[in-house]
Amino acid sequence: MAGGKETPRQKMIGMMYLVLTALLALNVSKSILDAFVAIEENIQKANITEVFRGDDKRAELVEISVDKTNKTRAAKAKKYLEAVEDIDRMTAERIQLIDKVKLEILKECGEDVNAKGDLAIITIPYDKANAPCTPIRMNLDRVEGKDKYDDPMRVMLGPDTDIKKPKGRGMEIWKSMLGFRKELTEIIASSRVITSESGKLSFDSRYSFNAPEINKFKNPQELNNQIQKALEASKVHVDDKDVLMEVYRSLSKEEFSTVHEVENVHWVGKTFDHSPSVAAIASLSSLQRDVLSARAAAIAHIRSRVGGGDYSFNEIMPIAIGPEVVNRGEEFKMEVVMVAYDSDKQPRVTLDGQPVSDVRDGKGYITLKGTGNKMTLKGTIAVQNKQGVWKSREWSKPVMVIEPSGSIELPGMNVLYRGYDNEVNATASGYPTTNLTGSNVSITRKGSGYVVRPGSGGTATLSVSGKSTDGKTVQLKRMEYKVRRLPSPTLYWGGEKAGGRAPTSNLLRAMYGPEIPLNANFDVVSWKARAVGMRAPDFTGNGSNVANIANLKRQVPSGTVIYIRAKIRRPDGVIEDVEGTWTKP
Repeated sequence: MAGGKETPRQKMIGMMYLVLTALLALNVSKSILDAFVAIEENIQKANITEVFRGDDKRAELVEISVDKTNKTRAAKAKKYLEAVEDIDRMTAERIQLIDKVKLEILKECGEDVNAKGDLAIITIPYDKANAPCTPIRMNLDRVEGKDKYDDPMRVMLGPDTDIKKPKGRGMEIWKSMLGFRKELTEIIASSRVITSESGKLSFDSRYSFNAPEINKFKNPQELNNQIQKALEASKVHVDDKDVLMEVYRSLSKEEFSTVHEVENVHWVGKTFDHSPSVAAIASLSSLQRDVLSARAAAIAHIRSRVGGGDYSFNEIMPIAIGPEVVNRGEEFKMEVVMVAYDSDKQPRVTLDGQPVSDVRDGKGYITLKGTGNKMTLKGTIAVQNKQGVWKSREWSKPVMVIEPSGSIELPGMNVLYRGYDNEVNATASGYPTTNLTGSNVSITRKGSGYVVRPGSGGTATLSVSGKSTDGKTVQLKRMEYKVRRLPSPTLYWGGEKAGGRAPTSNLLRAMYGPEIPLNANFDVVSWKARAVGMRAPDFTGNGSNVANIANLKRQVPSGTVIYIRAKIRRPDGVIEDVEGTWTKP
């Protein structure tokens, strides 16, 4: 329409297109506003459900508190109702505050909030006396200015409508929600009831939660990590950790964020900037749902502390728990329990932080291979209660890894050699610790085995015992051994043992041949050599070097027998004579 010369007909067609475009835009805008009305209606219905959920658990506590058949349980329920009353009081304060702001927005938009009959926006007014936690029931379809956004912005962000530093009623609600998160989580942690020696009931001062103000986090996992650190820094009962995590997380919102490339936009500005009136009210109703859901979760958790079925079970299973390995004659204990579980809600099982895939019959099945000497397995198992909250507990299981072994014995070969380091391996199968003791012996550790040295007697005994994890020692076997002197070694000239041909080597050694599987060391102290049947002079020397026997070999003909007698030092220090002959080739 703006360029070139146009005929009247072209101008008319252009005008028609412009009007059609405007009508389409209006229709889209109306559809969006109607969608906000529907969303608000669904949120209001969800809020009523959350109110009923919390009221139902509160009613159960009231019923238990007047139960005359179990006075102890009734007294506990009555004490817990004190905490529930505090929760309802702080919940009602937030519900009423948000309702007031909703009405302010409608009034600012020029709506008649006092209208009756078919024009009434408020269908069920706030009832502080009978239903303090129930929000006002509204019909936003009767709002005339559904598309007004300037008026809600002035109410929520203040006159300046600064999205980075809002000052209106939105900041009042923001601070109130932070206070609610802190107060509610701290009440949950500090409201555990204990009974004193005199029978008086009180809240257990050992447990508390110092709720931090966490409003900055990049993602849900970072939020979880910050909450977890706060839980670990506080004295929180293990049964309260999961619900504290859930409630705190559900009430947490990121304070500042980037919106359309604008940095440091406050949550209030992000939520209510240019928000139509029906959208602003839907956002406020959503906040009320957060408050009511947290209230219901807190009351349900407090209710569970007095028993009475917080979990559902439809299957039972007997389980016998005991040691995996026992030894003959060993006393051991078994534990037999009945386990109940919900076949429709299988638990979540982890091992070392990783989920276990095979979960059935209320149990996680884990298949592993034994490594090392001891394995310490750790993980978590979580079950879901009737409110949908996952309750998690840590588990650990030590596993002793024992080397597979068998035993074949030759009783006649049970010999310990005197003056020698007899190496002995001993294993007490089925026990984490093995001990070796004996009589007429000295025993020292060597690596994974032992070194045994017998005394002067003709026999010695060795006993192997196992020590269990509870410190109990059980003797498993006792053996008697003969004590004998080490066999005499054989002389070797070079690589030729006594009785062979005279070599050209200059080394004389005393050692065992392969027929004696003992690793004993003998030192040659001195030696004397001569030619048998000849008048040649004797040759002598010290140590293992026999180089000057070459002179003797040159003086005798082939076939001459050379005799060597050596003094050797045994492993026990005793000097012994050993002799041998070699024939000159």
